[in-house]
Amino acid sequence: MFQVPRSRWWIVLASVLGLLVGNGPVMQFTFGTLLPSITRQFGWSRGLVSSAMVVGLWMTGAATPAVGRLADRFGIRAVALPAIVLFSLATASVALVPASPAAFTALYALMGLGAAGQTPLIYAKAISARFDHQRGLALGIAMAGVGLGAALVPQFAQKLIAIAGWRGAYAGLGALTFALAFPAVALFVGRPAVNREAVAQGASIAIMPGLTGFEALRTVRFWFLAFSFFIVSGTTGGVISHLVPLLADRGVSSQSATAMVGIAGIALIAGRVLSGFLLDRIHAPYVAAVFFLAPLAGIVVLLSAQRPEGAAIGTVLVGIGVGAEVDLIAFLLSRYLGMRSFGEIYGYFFSIFMLGAGLGPFAMGVSYDRTGSYRLMLMCFASALALASLPMLRLGPYAYPTARETGRENALAPVH
Repeated sequence: MFQVPRSRWWIVLASVLGLLVGNGPVMQFTFGTLLPSITRQFGWSRGLVSSAMVVGLWMTGAATPAVGRLADRFGIRAVALPAIVLFSLATASVALVPASPAAFTALYALMGLGAAGQTPLIYAKAISARFDHQRGLALGIAMAGVGLGAALVPQFAQKLIAIAGWRGAYAGLGALTFALAFPAVALFVGRPAVNREAVAQGASIAIMPGLTGFEALRTVRFWFLAFSFFIVSGTTGGVISHLVPLLADRGVSSQSATAMVGIAGIALIAGRVLSGFLLDRIHAPYVAAVFFLAPLAGIVVLLSAQRPEGAAIGTVLVGIGVGAEVDLIAFLLSRYLGMRSFGEIYGYFFSIFMLGAGLGPFAMGVSYDRTGSYRLMLMCFASALALASLPMLRLGPYAYPTARETGRENALAPVH
């Protein structure tokens, strides 16, 4: 009989596989690849089509806190597996959408609802509960799965468009999501670890150290983090989701533009692994501030680039910034607000994150429809990113440092 490996690093590997087809790669990174085909067939504006993704991302953000609370209470598998099924079916169902903006938007809303259980929350919760000293590296490696997805899934969608059109691409994306994410979560991503110290002291319920969701919402640190991640998610999400048409408007072929989205995915991988490595060695707010400035530099390069080589450099810098976001949320949350209500608090952050991620693409679409160019919004994004790094420098020392830093044994137990 098959025995599931017990090493905690298998959870990291499974997380890479699951996040390869997470909400980001499937909903956001493929959007720019699918957008031109949809607008051509239906005659819709880019802003109109982008509004459907806004609704989908906002649905994800609205549902994620509930997913976090349910995962805290009932375990990861019980919440994630049904959500993966819904997300996969909703994505595939877009292949059947009629020429109705309302129907298209409704299906994206359903996708967003299912995607709430296929966000980094699920994987970050499992990893943060099992890793203490190497938490940053484990999160960085796991979240590199989003980068793999950003590099590979748009290419997969592009191939499907060439073979079966954009409708076939949606059907293929739904099938791919289920085939990779469902077994990864079912076999390897278990319930969060318990606090051995609390169990040894006879507590009836093992409670991890940290704040409750309500307590976290009343802290200045929560809102410092929320402000910064709202800006970063909106700016980077807006640029990435419109990168293909942005480059196509400058004469870059659709194949080359899609390849540059792949470059952003590779940069995302590098950004996540590098940020994870640094988080275990350098005070996390300093790491965050630096990685928030990378997409600012990328936007400046994109504004001035006249050749594909320059656009590629800008894409890499934006991708590096995107690559540090989600693992930074998990790490900073665990060190400043604790693990007690990790799922719920991460859900609040992710709601704010997705609000920004939805507004960014919509703002880019409206900017193009009104001015015929993305330039004005890119300039606004660059200015906003300059502000995002400032709250990071006001967070102070960790409230919940590693067990080694406090001289205590790691209280984390194996995941079941």
